[in-house]
Amino acid sequence: GLPNTPMANATVRVVSGNFLTARPVGIVDGVDFMHSGVVRRVDATAMRKLIDIGALVLLSPFGFSPTGEAFNLTMEDVATATAVALQADKLLFITETPGIAEDRNNPDSAIDTELALADAKRLLATLPAAGGPTDPAFYLQHCVKACEAGVERSHILPFAVDGAILQEIFTHDGIGTMVVDEKLETLHEATADDVGGILQLIEPFERDGTLVRRERTEIERDIANYTVIEHDGVIFGCAALYPYPEARTGEMAALTVSPQVQGQGDGERILKRVEQRARAQGMESIFVLTTRTMHWFIKRGFVQVDPEWLPAA
Repeated sequence: GLPNTPMANATVRVVSGNFLTARPVGIVDGVDFMHSGVVRRVDATAMRKLIDIGALVLLSPFGFSPTGEAFNLTMEDVATATAVALQADKLLFITETPGIAEDRNNPDSAIDTELALADAKRLLATLPAAGGPTDPAFYLQHCVKACEAGVERSHILPFAVDGAILQEIFTHDGIGTMVVDEKLETLHEATADDVGGILQLIEPFERDGTLVRRERTEIERDIANYTVIEHDGVIFGCAALYPYPEARTGEMAALTVSPQVQGQGDGERILKRVEQRARAQGMESIFVLTTRTMHWFIKRGFVQVDPEWLPAA
């Protein structure tokens, strides 16, 4: 490591080897791809042993067949196959593109920071076939493939932003686009069927004064403003967004996560979805009114303001 840094005198071993078994692409539509190949198998067992002793495993885009033939592989195919074989928590692509645009018809629009796997698959089906790395479908197809095979999260990050990996992992807003496999868990806008679950979730927090009390009729009336997290039919997180169109702002209210699952990042996921809804409605800011959880919001980019800043009710 460099002198006068936390890594000084540290020894980091980088290990490479024939961890990849490949097979030929073959002849496709009359074109012989000759020595181009695809990954057939990844020796995940050997890689885990090296990772367990603190080594970095370096993979090159070459693979060998059982008979000793060498094939060229794409780095995206290698990365995806390796993440799946290791059942990695994350797969990150450092790319030429900043991510997937929220407005599919306007590449310069804001970046969609999070896509559920089901939404990503639907989007991929509507995009033109990828012809190169700058096409939206190019990296998205690998993200979808990885998540379908058990990788929880796949990321498309821009290489042009200094510190993109650190920003994605260690900040609330992140950067680029994340495809997430939600499995039995869904994050969605609430419907009338969710009213009972929302009431059951927020009632304990109303009793201890954390939340303002809301009647059932009030929630039924405003149900379209609510976002919920549901797992296997049970709601364990919610929030509401009340717009003030003239002031181009909105109030986020009733942000709640069940005590049984707090600390797992679900509050931040709901916050991100509410922020996305606010942007889609043309809001320039959102605010919260709280007496007990101020520091949670400050940590995530909110600032304390005077009451005079608030829009007229």
